[in-house]
Amino acid sequence: MFKFFSRVKTVVSSEMNSMLDKAEDPVKMLDQFMRDMESDIREAESAVAKQIANEKMLKRKYDDSNALVEKRQGQAEKAIEAGNEDLARRALEDKKDQAEQADSLKESWERAKQDADQLRKKLDEMKKEYQEMKLKKDSLKARAESAKTRTKINRTMSSVGSDESKQGFSRMEEKVMQYEAEADTSDDMSSASKSLDDEFDQLDNSEVDDELAALKKKMGKE
Repeated sequence: MFKFFSRVKTVVSSEMNSMLDKAEDPVKMLDQFMRDMESDIREAESAVAKQIANEKMLKRKYDDSNALVEKRQGQAEKAIEAGNEDLARRALEDKKDQAEQADSLKESWERAKQDADQLRKKLDEMKKEYQEMKLKKDSLKARAESAKTRTKINRTMSSVGSDESKQGFSRMEEKVMQYEAEADTSDDMSSASKSLDDEFDQLDNSEVDDELAALKKKMGKE
């Protein structure tokens, strides 16, 4: 369980580009790492709580056994004072058994306490690393979002003025020039299609206009 944190720390500390190269979304992966770490911390807390409870149980049994040793000692002394040597002997025999049990319980309790202390220390280290990773995660997430935004902007800008766009503009320019040429050709064809009578009618109209102007001049109606 505790080795997981070292593995996560290594992954989180790796360069952002290597994560992107593996087609992994750094933001989602970092969030998943944090959830995994939180789960491991909860498991560790449960294990520590059980170990502490076991240590306290052994300590209580050790204390009870020690108290019984002292009790049997007092009972043996009381039996001697009462002149009951057999009762005193039995009290001392049970005292001996309780002392041996107390020694065994003391050894078990000390080992359990040592294990509980180590687990508590490792749990504290896990929580400390978790806080460090949390701060680093926020920083990496911000860097990832910034990198995505820059990449998107750069890709958008690179498409402006690209060869494809330039070719598209050139095609449209040629289209416009073609339309203009077609319009000019249409005007020329319209002029060329005038008949001889149309030209004489235009000429006659010009003479009438000249005569009308002369008449207005004569009559002072200009």
